[in-house]
Amino acid sequence: PEEPGQAAFARRIDPAREPGLSPEQRRLMAQVEFAQRQRVLQRRLRNRNVLLALGIGAVTLGIYGYTFYSVSQERFLDDLEQEAEAARARA
Repeated sequence: PEEPGQAAFARRIDPAREPGLSPEQRRLMAQVEFAQRQRVLQRRLRNRNVLLALGIGAVTLGIYGYTFYSVSQERFLDDLEQEAEAARARA
């Protein structure tokens, strides 16, 4: 660092151009970079999966709730029973 209190930043290097790196070191660097990319992709997919699961759950609960609400509003069975009782009483 040039000024006190300033942190030095990591310098990005190109392994193919860097002198003094052995092929084994270059291979290891490539493996580490690949593992980091995979970890980022997994985290991104996990977040998407959680959002998708929450969305599907919300839709399912909405349909379930609406079904109970609409069934509780229907009185056609009561009407049929009243008509059947009236028919029995007439007979």
